[in-house]
Amino acid sequence: MSVITVNSEHQYDVVIGNDWQSELVSTLSGYARVAIVFSETQKESIPKISLDSEVHYFPMPDGEAAKSTQTIAKMWDWMGAAGFTRSDVVVGIGGGTVTDVAGFLSATWMRGIDWIAVPTTLAGMVDASVGGKTGINSEYGKNLIGAFHSPKKVIIDSSWLKTLPTRDIAAGLAEVIKSGFIADSSILEIMMNFEIDRDRDNSNLLDQLIEKSVSVKAKVVNTDFKESYEREVLNYGHTLGHAVERHSNFSLRHGEAVSIGLVFAAHLSAKHCGLSESDVSLHIELLKKIGLPISYERGALPQLHALMSVDKKSRGNTLRFVGLSSPGKTQRIEGLSIEDLSAAYEKITQ
Repeated sequence: MSVITVNSEHQYDVVIGNDWQSELVSTLSGYARVAIVFSETQKESIPKISLDSEVHYFPMPDGEAAKSTQTIAKMWDWMGAAGFTRSDVVVGIGGGTVTDVAGFLSATWMRGIDWIAVPTTLAGMVDASVGGKTGINSEYGKNLIGAFHSPKKVIIDSSWLKTLPTRDIAAGLAEVIKSGFIADSSILEIMMNFEIDRDRDNSNLLDQLIEKSVSVKAKVVNTDFKESYEREVLNYGHTLGHAVERHSNFSLRHGEAVSIGLVFAAHLSAKHCGLSESDVSLHIELLKKIGLPISYERGALPQLHALMSVDKKSRGNTLRFVGLSSPGKTQRIEGLSIEDLSAAYEKITQ
């Protein structure tokens, strides 16, 4: 077991490698009421937890459909009917959509109650559950309605990953690779030798990658909790990635869309930050070898540009991208013309 401490608006631990049920039960001691939030597809895998507390189980729709105002309004009604107060707690057990909604529910109920994240997907373990960003979607974009509200604890047990399809493991690895490019090149070295079919159930190796990726995110969040400047580095590949995710009507996994965004960001970086062509090729090689997409629809840039314009990283009419001059050295790219975007986008079209 390893423990990574995150210092944001309060201090909390990310526990990696312990049995999630025993860790959760010990963490819940002392709460009067517990709301366990999960998706419909996971209801058979959520055990009844034996506690002295009053436990309520709140299912939500699967996938991005959960991240809606309708879902959160229904959950507020459940919380009110069950009598939840500021001394109670929310537990989100699931992927990134579940922990995003559970965190937002706890942030908005009585202006903030405790919550605990138990991520069950690789993307949730290395990204969504860590950092305190919670939220739901708007008709105009992903995660536009949200709050910064850190969990009391994050409990990561990689045994959950054995039940996931290989596609979901690969999607989570996109965030791992991103962490390697922005901050920890040892991740890239591991991924060069990673074979998805051989290594997807290697718990020791996955725990190592999870620990390295969470450490990258924790160091950034410790210095910039509310994304004033430094934290934007975590959005490498995400400006286009979020737009692609939305444009595909969420038929692409978050990590698959981010994979496309990473290649796009690498091409932008080659032109505007001096990133070497060998490093651009390394992006493509690492993502492609685990089965992630590296290209997108020709002709989609106008719609993607409109979606990027309402991204949280935009300021006024200015799009902002995270770029690389070399692995581990990030910088902001601003003021690009549509011609600049078109030139980079042309390199990733099918």
